[in-house]
Amino acid sequence: MTTTSSRQTAEEATDPAVGSPVPVSGSASGSSPGRTPARARGRAGRSLTVGVVTLWLSIIVLLPLAAISVASLEGGLGAFWAAVTEPAAVGTLVVTTGISFVVALVNAVMGTVIAWVLVRDDFPGKKIVDALIDLPFALPTIVASIVLLSLYGPNSPVGIHLNATKVGVGIALAFVTLPFVVRAVQPVLIEVDREAEQAAASLGAGSWTIFRRIVLPALAPAILSGTGLAFARAIGEYGSVVLIGGNIPRETQVASQYIQQQIEIDRPLNAAAVSVVLLLISFAVLVVLRVVAARTQRHEEASE
Repeated sequence: MTTTSSRQTAEEATDPAVGSPVPVSGSASGSSPGRTPARARGRAGRSLTVGVVTLWLSIIVLLPLAAISVASLEGGLGAFWAAVTEPAAVGTLVVTTGISFVVALVNAVMGTVIAWVLVRDDFPGKKIVDALIDLPFALPTIVASIVLLSLYGPNSPVGIHLNATKVGVGIALAFVTLPFVVRAVQPVLIEVDREAEQAAASLGAGSWTIFRRIVLPALAPAILSGTGLAFARAIGEYGSVVLIGGNIPRETQVASQYIQQQIEIDRPLNAAAVSVVLLLISFAVLVVLRVVAARTQRHEEASE
């Protein structure tokens, strides 16, 4: 009886037309019926996340950029060009980019030195110094301007008067852009291979040669990235220079002050046009940084 029942079960489980097994339970592919809904829920969740991110970026970034671009072109390309080539606009753009470029170069050097000291040297109060590097990120920039004016203004307690000078504007911009190079170089410097430096030293290489041939090539992308970000930050700075700068046209007036001035005298097109120029400069800097980063990554992957 048992043998007969087993045979009947096997025959029932086989399709008599094609002779192929007919699944008694479950799916023929062996996949769980719950997987398809799970994948659908996953795709729906990703779509929702992408939609939220796109909406947020549109509200915070894309729409304001589109609005300022449209405002700058309200009078046509001719009016836009006239606004950005006006002598006062050209003068403030030259002052802004010139001082910002010099400040970025100074930060490239001093930021690398500070990062080196924080990573390679031990000294009392090191953690406090490391925390102070981020102070310009947390401190309201107008407070920095007040502090600098108190220290280097007409009533300077140290006898240094930098109010309404390009040097004073440069110091203010150097203060707010200090962390960029330091924080970009620090993690790379931590990961630099110390054994290669020790090997070079054992072969008689000097400290400068080791730094120039081994350390600097590894730090160069980070230094360039931090310097570019510092420059992009400096050309749009307002709060830290508003008091110590003096707002002298073609001397110490930076682009942000010029934009405010144009709005106050009811020339919004000129303000929007100069703003777009600053946006284009910043965007160009960021594109260069991305290209350099991509080339560096490809070079590292090829060397591996």
